[in-house]
Amino acid sequence: MKPAACMLNAIGAIAMVLASFAAAAADPNDTELIKRGQYLATAGDCVACHSVTGGKPYAGGLGLPTPIGSIISTNITPSKTHGIGNYTLAQFSDAMRRGIRADGERLYPAMPYTSYAVITDEDMAALYAYFMHGVTPVDEAPPATSLPLPFNIRQSMAAWNLLFLTEKPFQADASKSEEWNRGAYLTRGLAHCSTCHTPRNFMMAEDISREFAGGEVGTWHAPNISPDPNSGIGGWSTEEITRYLRTGHAANKAQAGGPMAEAIDHSLRHLTEDDLRAIAVYLKSVPAMHDDADTRPAYAWGAPADDFKSIRGVPLPADLNLMTGPQLYDAHCATCHQAQGQGSADGGLPPLFHNAALGRSNPNNLVMVILEGVHRQLEPAELRMPGFAETLSDTQVATLATYLTQTYGNPQVKVSAEQVKSLRAGGEPSKLVVLARAGIAAGFIILLGLILFFWTWRRRKSSRT
Repeated sequence: MKPAACMLNAIGAIAMVLASFAAAAADPNDTELIKRGQYLATAGDCVACHSVTGGKPYAGGLGLPTPIGSIISTNITPSKTHGIGNYTLAQFSDAMRRGIRADGERLYPAMPYTSYAVITDEDMAALYAYFMHGVTPVDEAPPATSLPLPFNIRQSMAAWNLLFLTEKPFQADASKSEEWNRGAYLTRGLAHCSTCHTPRNFMMAEDISREFAGGEVGTWHAPNISPDPNSGIGGWSTEEITRYLRTGHAANKAQAGGPMAEAIDHSLRHLTEDDLRAIAVYLKSVPAMHDDADTRPAYAWGAPADDFKSIRGVPLPADLNLMTGPQLYDAHCATCHQAQGQGSADGGLPPLFHNAALGRSNPNNLVMVILEGVHRQLEPAELRMPGFAETLSDTQVATLATYLTQTYGNPQVKVSAEQVKSLRAGGEPSKLVVLARAGIAAGFIILLGLILFFWTWRRRKSSRT
């Protein structure tokens, strides 16, 4: 067959495949495709960002904190007035993979389209089918996102995409197992693990050179999940990682709180055991990322300890901000975590030693758990630990957190009242807005200088002639 004919046949075959995807995605009676799309949407944890507590699923309105301000999630129900009900499959794919809405406006990468870019055509069609025919339309418009200048200029994201977006669907590695490839596809794509667990550069793009080395999610710290034995999860077995992804608990190692607990409750616990294991297998294979501050695994610190003798018969100070760590522990923690920090016998209330939350060099998560508690979004909702934001002052939280790390965790870690105050208020304000505006001002001044230079040069040239 001639090359031209081969090319035409290939183009025809591709067109037929894409047409079949589009036809299948548009068929409201294809229950299997819709069901598959629902599973994929669950793997992508779409409901977590596009729903508010007590609100309707996928109706948007949730404020996502970022260093440049709060980005409000959109309505992604099939509403034809306020949702995506008028999107074609191609437009849906552009939004998912390229961050471009049907009206041509750009999405902010708080929507992890940089990860979703690897989704295959087949899975994209299934997702489209689910959102068009498996989700209840909600004819309500969430508030609009309002970011400061220059970040309110959405088209500026086109330049950001040129630098940081790779539009390349997943390609299986033939040298790896089917399980590894499935794990790579889920981890890098729908589960978008790197979105939280990879540090960001000054332009808020993932620093791929430090992939999975840990990142910041608002006031929470997403820890290193590379296979480094000290900084990451190198000491976790595949079975422990799988169990943690399903339950949020790994005995004598860690328990989920904050955004990770939400990801497990909304998404990961609903995945098949095979898919969770595939993610674990893949994570164990990525390059290890080490931090010199980590001299042993976070879960390897601490031992049972009891300091109650130091406070027996000692009255509380008139100024409760002067309470000692043992006094605060006795008043607020010992009932559940027991006198020596050993937790409950069944493990439901975890021990404080051999606990990654107290062993990490970054104590933000420990402070946030003390402030907010641990709430699991199960059915019915489950409160595993109360928060003390309304009970304890910044000084008391700092004293308690430092006592916990010194006694049961990493003794090199200390928490200050200023750090607690900052986390309570939502974290340190970002300098990105100031830097961006300074850059624009500098560029404007340079442009004016160039204009003045050429204007002066032309006047001198014309005067000579």
